[in-house]
Amino acid sequence: MEKAERTMMETVRNVELGETKVGLTKGLQTFQTKMEVFFLQKGFILVLIGFLLGRALILSHLTPFSLPFFAAVYMIRRDKAPLALIGLLAGAVTLSIGSIVFTFAASVIFLISFRLFMQFKSNTVKALPFFVLFTSFIVKCVFLYVQQNQVFTVYDGVMAGVEAALSFILTLIFMQSIPLLSMHKRKKSLKTEEVVSLIIMLASVMTGTIGWTLYDLSIEHILSRYLVLLFAFVAGATVGSTVGVVTGLIFSLANVSSFYQMSLLAFSGLLGGLLKEGKRTGTAAGLLIATLLIGMYGETEGSLMQTIYESCAAIFLLYLTPQNLAAKLAKHIPGTPEYAQEQQHYMRKIRDVTANRVEQFSSVFQALSKSFSQYDEKKDSDYEDHELDMFMSNVTEKTCQTCFKKDHCWSRNFEETYELMKTVMYEVETGEGVISHRTSRDLDKHCVKAQKVQDAVQKELTYFQANQKLKKQVQESRKLVADQLLGVSEVMGDFAREIQRERENHHKQEESILEALEEFGIEIEGVEIYSLEQGNVDIDMTIPYCHGRGECEKLIAPMLSDITGESIIVQKEECAKYPNGFCQVTFRSAKAFVVDTAVAHAAKGGGLVSGDCYSTIELGPGKFAIAISDGMGNGERAHHESNETLRLLQKILQSGIEEKVAIKSINSILSLRTTDEIFSTLDLAMIDLQDASVKFLKIGSTPSFVKRGDKVFKIEASNLPMGIIQDFDVDVVSDQLKAGDLLIMMSDGVFEGPKHIENYDAWMKRKVRELQTDDPQEIADLIMEEVIRTRSGSIEDDMTIVVAAIKHNTPKWASIPVGKYKNIS
Repeated sequence: MEKAERTMMETVRNVELGETKVGLTKGLQTFQTKMEVFFLQKGFILVLIGFLLGRALILSHLTPFSLPFFAAVYMIRRDKAPLALIGLLAGAVTLSIGSIVFTFAASVIFLISFRLFMQFKSNTVKALPFFVLFTSFIVKCVFLYVQQNQVFTVYDGVMAGVEAALSFILTLIFMQSIPLLSMHKRKKSLKTEEVVSLIIMLASVMTGTIGWTLYDLSIEHILSRYLVLLFAFVAGATVGSTVGVVTGLIFSLANVSSFYQMSLLAFSGLLGGLLKEGKRTGTAAGLLIATLLIGMYGETEGSLMQTIYESCAAIFLLYLTPQNLAAKLAKHIPGTPEYAQEQQHYMRKIRDVTANRVEQFSSVFQALSKSFSQYDEKKDSDYEDHELDMFMSNVTEKTCQTCFKKDHCWSRNFEETYELMKTVMYEVETGEGVISHRTSRDLDKHCVKAQKVQDAVQKELTYFQANQKLKKQVQESRKLVADQLLGVSEVMGDFAREIQRERENHHKQEESILEALEEFGIEIEGVEIYSLEQGNVDIDMTIPYCHGRGECEKLIAPMLSDITGESIIVQKEECAKYPNGFCQVTFRSAKAFVVDTAVAHAAKGGGLVSGDCYSTIELGPGKFAIAISDGMGNGERAHHESNETLRLLQKILQSGIEEKVAIKSINSILSLRTTDEIFSTLDLAMIDLQDASVKFLKIGSTPSFVKRGDKVFKIEASNLPMGIIQDFDVDVVSDQLKAGDLLIMMSDGVFEGPKHIENYDAWMKRKVRELQTDDPQEIADLIMEEVIRTRSGSIEDDMTIVVAAIKHNTPKWASIPVGKYKNIS
């Protein structure tokens, strides 16, 4: 029992501690939010900055900070300008009465003259620095003239000019740096000049602390070293040393005796940035080392211990800095990991937005496809009755409406009349305008205008059939449009998923490849890995000029094959144009199979223009298409039709649309674009180079043959040629090829070319089986020669034969083992 009570008490205590920590965290977050609102949104930070800049000096008596700061705030945040002026006047009071008078007078004169002058000037931003320059120079000259009892020397004029020039430069700096400190919504990243401007402004603000001490420790030294430490810890040696140099330069201008501070701050920023991998401790160690070295060998104002105490105070401030504040600052400075991560997050967001937009378009096309595909077939009995009623209504309107027996037929004997009219309609439709003797006799008995009714039925039936045919064509067109829209929707959906795929970070794999190649003695300038997916490896390399020795194909690709665990080949190589240049090489995964193709081609009568066209197309990664199209007839018109068919096929297939939808789209285009009876056949084979599977789509084409050793297989399908009807079902025949197979595709001029042959299938199989060669070009030439020979040397039709040999893809060079770097993926 005691143990249980003790456990319960500990649990309660842990819960209370957890609640206390959560409460403190929320309290700190609330306090931080309130401080940000107070200082940033309400602008009270401008009072603090103005106070320090109002008492900042250059060369012990120049005050060039006040007017540029007020002018920049007035231009950027006009509603907060009074707060900035209050801060400047409060700071100037700490110097002298003359300083506050000069600051107030310069600000008021600037406001009055600027408001008057800007009525005639549109681009106020560009004019502001020049206006500050002239205002500062004139007011300073007048102030010195009055202050020195109407005596004005050349030295006074030079110093007024120097102060005006500094005001001009500071105005440009404050215009860039004030938005970074005072605006709530900050930019995602800072440019280099913006970082430097921010540093100059912070250093200028710190000059307002010159002369302040705490327990004999200089506040300006503590704050300046803290600033350098913070930037070195956040952004590294480059930014840290830059901050040190700029801050030290500003302090040395404010107080010449502080010139040694520039060396200390720059050295501290460099060492602190180099040791930033050790977190805050490493950066602090860099400051202490620099302090000891500069303090022992340099000239300092105070004792070494005092300088060390000041550095320790700066280190203490660094440890007090919240981690989230340092992380926020790092996100805005280029070159930091946080900045890169923020940029990746931004790019990921843009990518997701783009993908969502593409998905929305995909869903729109899918909805349109569904809308088109949900057409009403209108084959139900209600619709047929409605159509029949409309037909009867049109016939009776032309015949029975004016007949004196109308009431007798349709009011008293409606059922008998209706059935008789329906029988007449069906017999006229099925009998090609002729009705049976029995129906004719019944019609003569029942109707006094039998021949007129029969003629009206036949005439109305012609309109009815034309209307039904038109409706059917519209329905078929709607179905085709639905299929096309669905195909576009699928392509866009795949594209959206491709966009959303994360690009993996391959830094470790790139380093492993570099180390493996360098250990082997190959010099590599750079490696970029885009994909290590099995079967889709994509690696780019930059290598020094190889003098054409073939290092990429003979050494690097075999080593990459062992490293990745699959065959790698050189897909693209751009050699340097001069000896000291660099070559750009792309390595990709080798396909499991390759296809060697050969063609034999002949036009009718030995002419130059053939109605047959063929194409071999490589469709993206891992697919190979072979197509033969035969336009109706011969000559230039047939050549144009078949060539247009293959051109459309290639464009649509390369877009990623499925083969069946592509062929239906082409058929629709060919059938709708002309009223001439011009048709085309299409023989398409889609080969997967990873597993050698093949799909055959034969549209009005002749059979194909696969030769495997001594066996010959026929591939055929029954589809009408394209362009005859708008809607037809594409019959897809799938098969599995093997290494060593020969695929033989031909046009009808070759298949039906042999003379005095009754069974073309058996003849072609026998000729293919008797071939004693595996060379595709020899096979194509031999079959073409055999067909022409049966015709006694005459070519009576366009003839095309394409032979494809399926082979295993065997790289030229065996893989080179690399030991510990194997299978990095």
